Amino acid sequence: MRLFSATALLLSFLFFTATAHAQSVPDLSVVAHIEGHWKGEFKGGPIEASWSAPEGNNVVGYIRMIQGNQPSLYEIFAFEQTEKGPIVRVKHFKPGLISVEDKEEADTYYFIETKKNETLFEKSDKKVRIIYELRKPNLFVIRRGTPKDESWEFTDLFVFKRVK
Repeated sequence: MRLFSATALLLSFLFFTATAHAQSVPDLSVVAHIEGHWKGEFKGGPIEASWSAPEGNNVVGYIRMIQGNQPSLYEIFAFEQTEKGPIVRVKHFKPGLISVEDKEEADTYYFIETKKNETLFEKSDKKVRIIYELRKPNLFVIRRGTPKDESWEFTDLFVFKRVK
């Protein structure tokens, strides 16, 4: 009887541990708040962004920046689901779709945490953190964090208003 009880206890522990682990891996719903078409200003010129809804284990999006009525930079985003949670891959392009990164390279950011309407990612080199924050239903902000002392200091990088 003791062997049966010990085996049942062990199997219960393994089941609940596996279930808790499976439930603890966040999915792309943590960035669903960025979906939409957004516009703002950056360095005196217009900036536009758009992100799709999560589907097929991904979210795609872009940012385009304009200076002097000409494109100055494009950013292409792919949020992808992994076994450990969402990651973000970002590629930057100059006008003419000239890649800033090497052909096979992209900046990669790993999911850290989420709160209501706010999701935090950290770049693979651990030197930059990005928060995607929906401050109000029509106000979306991307904040950039850099290490300072023993914590992180965040500043607004891009501020967008929803396009109707």
